[in-house]
Amino acid sequence: MHIIDLRSDTVTLPTPEMRRAMAEAPLGDDVYGEDPTINRLQEMAAEMTGKEAGLFVPSGTMGNLAAILTHCGRGDEVILGKSSHTFLFEAGGISALGGVHPNQIPNRPDGTLDLDEIQSGIRSADPHHPVTRLVSLENTHNRCGGAPLTVEYTRAVREIAKQHGLSVHLDGARLFNAAAALGVSAKDLAAPVDSVTFCLSKGLCAPVGSVLCGSNDFILRAHRIRKQLGGGMRQAGVIAAAGIVALEHMVDRLQDDHQRAKRLAHGLAAIPGLLVDPGSPLTNMVFLNLEPETAPLSAETLAERLAAQGVLVGAAGERRFRLVTHYWIDDSDIHQAISAFSAAL
Repeated sequence: MHIIDLRSDTVTLPTPEMRRAMAEAPLGDDVYGEDPTINRLQEMAAEMTGKEAGLFVPSGTMGNLAAILTHCGRGDEVILGKSSHTFLFEAGGISALGGVHPNQIPNRPDGTLDLDEIQSGIRSADPHHPVTRLVSLENTHNRCGGAPLTVEYTRAVREIAKQHGLSVHLDGARLFNAAAALGVSAKDLAAPVDSVTFCLSKGLCAPVGSVLCGSNDFILRAHRIRKQLGGGMRQAGVIAAAGIVALEHMVDRLQDDHQRAKRLAHGLAAIPGLLVDPGSPLTNMVFLNLEPETAPLSAETLAERLAAQGVLVGAAGERRFRLVTHYWIDDSDIHQAISAFSAAL
């Protein structure tokens, strides 16, 4: 049975070109800074985000954790969204491993944080308070429909941070999706922030890895944190090679995923019992709910029916779904997925 996997863009497999690059990659010891493939990937990532240096890490979670622990010391505070990936899905690492306090602000539907709430969340010098050091944003915003944050918004956050001597970190796991959706470059989106991570293993289709980018001094300090977290790898150019192919060949095709997500949303919206979120998709994620009266079943039950037809979907709530398009989903898969939903209901 042909499987159509819409659970996430993390399920992407490396392309044949990536597999060849991995097999043929020149290697060295990265702990000594001698892996030429990793060095090239880091340089490419820094150039594409407009930063001085990059640091290859095994995952986006480690990248965000290393960034926040570099910006903040124990007892310091980071302002971040209540629906952010760092707060919800990174095992509380900033607190458990770094002693960093998360000051959670509600995300607005478009993934942004209210600028006035950021202002009011910055602590005074009262010794009863943790010291505010950092504001962390997410682009695209996973739990807010895959929403892209604009350059103008990020600049506004930067201005607030600058007034108070704070740094800004961007969890840009899907940064290149945001750039494609907004018609700007990743460099433009990252320009206002002090540090940025992006994932190679989602829409860019590499099998593993993320890159953390920032100033030379910041990356030097983050390198030590990566070592403490167990992220010092040796001949890891064998996986970094796929990341180079991703940056060279996968960035410009992300708009294809966005267009297929739109066709998927349009087809599902026509099926009685399905309520596609207004405006969805904003990038490569379609969010929808089951209508209570015409589709009185759980997301789990419907997911099981769809799986029996070879369509895998992710339940994002008791009656809610998140469907994600990616390189391995083609036009015929979109048509079959729509038909499977119709049959399952």
